[in-house]
Amino acid sequence: MADKIATREAYGSALAEFGDKYDFVVMDADLSKSTKTDTFKKKFPERFINMGIAEANMITTAAGIASCGKTVFASSFAMFASGRAFEQVRNSVAYPHLNVKIGATHAGISVGEDGATHQCLEDIALMRALPGMVVISPADAIEARAAVLAAIEHDGPVYLRFGRLSVPVYNDPATYKFELGKGIVLSEGSDVTIIANGLLVPEAVNAAEMLKADGIRAEVINIHTIKPIDAELITKSVSKTGAVVTCEEHNIIGGLGSAVAEVLCENCPAPMERIGAKDKFGKSGKPAALLKMYEMTADDIAAAAKRAIKKKTK
Repeated sequence: MADKIATREAYGSALAEFGDKYDFVVMDADLSKSTKTDTFKKKFPERFINMGIAEANMITTAAGIASCGKTVFASSFAMFASGRAFEQVRNSVAYPHLNVKIGATHAGISVGEDGATHQCLEDIALMRALPGMVVISPADAIEARAAVLAAIEHDGPVYLRFGRLSVPVYNDPATYKFELGKGIVLSEGSDVTIIANGLLVPEAVNAAEMLKADGIRAEVINIHTIKPIDAELITKSVSKTGAVVTCEEHNIIGGLGSAVAEVLCENCPAPMERIGAKDKFGKSGKPAALLKMYEMTADDIAAAAKRAIKKKTK
C-alpha cells in the first residue's frame, strides 16, 4: 500500500479512459479542476459541458440529455450534488430512472479545512432513500475506476462517492474484481465482523491486525455498494461471528451502519457498534486530526470490536 491516490483522481482518469469506448457526456458545476473532470474535458471537449455554479440546473439538464438516450455523468462536490440538487435528482433523474451518473467528490470529513458546510456526512442517507438509485463508495483508486465502469454499464441512476484525500492503493489491478452489489471479504475471522467502505476500509484492515495481537480474529468486509447491499454476505458473516462493527466516513444515521442494521434486524440480530459521525456536523481541521476527533481510526474500530464482542457474553 505504498501508493496514495485520491479516489476523485481515479474518477477523472477513468472518465477520460472509458470515453474512448463509451459515448457519454460529462457535466460539471464549475469545479472541474477539483472534481478532476477536467481530464475528460481536455480529451473530449465536445462532450463536456460546464454548467456553472448551478447544480440544480445541471442535474435537470443532465436528465434532459439522458432522456434522449445518452448516458451523462454530472459532477460536483457531494454536498451540492446530493443536497442542493436533491429535488432535481429525485424528480428528474430517479423517478424516470434515467442514465444519469452523479460523480460526487469531496465527501466526508476528510475534506478537512473546508469545514462543516462542505463536509457532506448525509449524502448516502439521502441517495439510498431514492427508489432505484445505486449508491457506491469506493475505497481506493482501483475500486473507483471499476465503479465508474460499472456505473457506465448499469441501466439507471448511480451515485458515486469520492474523496478529496489521497488514500492507500491496496487492491491489485490485475486481480481485483468489482461486482455491483457484492461485498468483498478482505480477511476471514470468527470473533467479529468489521464492515467498512470508502476511506475507512484501510482503517478496518489495520484494526483487524491490531485485534489479532489480542487473539481476536476479525472478519473484514468491504461493502463498496451500499445500495443494493449484499445482504447475503452480511448475514452469512455475522451468523458466524455473532457481532459486527460498521465503519463509514458518514453520519451513523442513514448510511452504511443503518443499512447493515436493517439487514441484520430482518435476518440475523446481533450485537453491533457503529463507527462514524455520531449525529454531528463536521469541523474545520486537518483530515487526520478530524478522523481521530470523530473516532474513525483503526484504534477506535478495534475498541468498538471489543465492545461488540463483550455484548455477546451478556
